[in-house]
Amino acid sequence: MKKVLLPMIIFLLGMVPFAHAQKYKTLVYYQDDTLQLELDLFLPQKPGKQKLPLVLFEHGGGFSGGERSSGHSFGTYLANNGYAAASLTYTLYMKGKNYGCNGQLPEKIKAFQYAANHFWLATAFFLQNTEKFNLDPAKIFLAGSSAGAEAALHAAYWNYSTMNLYPKTLLPANFKYKGVISGAGALMDLNLISSTNMVPTLLFHGNADPVVPYGTAAHHYCATNSSNWLMLFGSYSIYRHLVELNGNTRLITYCGGGHEYSGELFLRNHQILVDFLNDVLAGKKTQEHVIIATGKTNERSKAYSFCE
Repeated sequence: MKKVLLPMIIFLLGMVPFAHAQKYKTLVYYQDDTLQLELDLFLPQKPGKQKLPLVLFEHGGGFSGGERSSGHSFGTYLANNGYAAASLTYTLYMKGKNYGCNGQLPEKIKAFQYAANHFWLATAFFLQNTEKFNLDPAKIFLAGSSAGAEAALHAAYWNYSTMNLYPKTLLPANFKYKGVISGAGALMDLNLISSTNMVPTLLFHGNADPVVPYGTAAHHYCATNSSNWLMLFGSYSIYRHLVELNGNTRLITYCGGGHEYSGELFLRNHQILVDFLNDVLAGKKTQEHVIIATGKTNERSKAYSFCE
């Protein structure tokens, strides 16, 4: 297991400005009598004959806010580097509801489920249109920030037949995502990841995040007697679990960083994400922990010796 220590200034030097704005297409990826879901699709302006890998992205916002436009800079960069990318609108199930510690737990879990299901609906849409958009159906990645990251992780690792809310729209029985990118995400249960279903997983997270735990803790660090108490396994716990399973994984830790780092690599330093995607497609495996000093510190971050 490789550890790398980097100051934040070195990371910022990797920022690359866009040469031009990438055009995108707005498409409806699911529609029924009560629901219409759209996405913005970014494609290379000069596509070749080779089938394109696809990255599906969901934004953050606590399942109650946010816009798919927050994935546009990421989608632009991917398209300029030979990828197809789609930023999704999904059901904001917690909008107008109590997501705090005194809310209702079934509602929180349902929010996770809807967002994960909408990744599956978008996947089904693109599997039906691989020829139209010149996509490789075996190279579909999931990505998300905060709530979107939680959705991406659960979409990748939940039992599809159990958690699917749309039985009329199905994925192939043997379907498996190519990989996952999670910005400050978490899983409800580490046991969802096994040696047979694990996929290459890139995680980045501030280890002082007070909202989504970096390690293992209650969501929002709610008291155990809270009505909305839910234990979550964050990026560090997922990374260690994947290492124990001898999986392909990278973790970027922002020492002292809070939840504001949930979108860090989707807004800046996109090349780090492209490098991960390229390595996965090239069959390269790693177990790497990159540690970045932010200049911030608190008791939560000091709990990890590598940040002292």
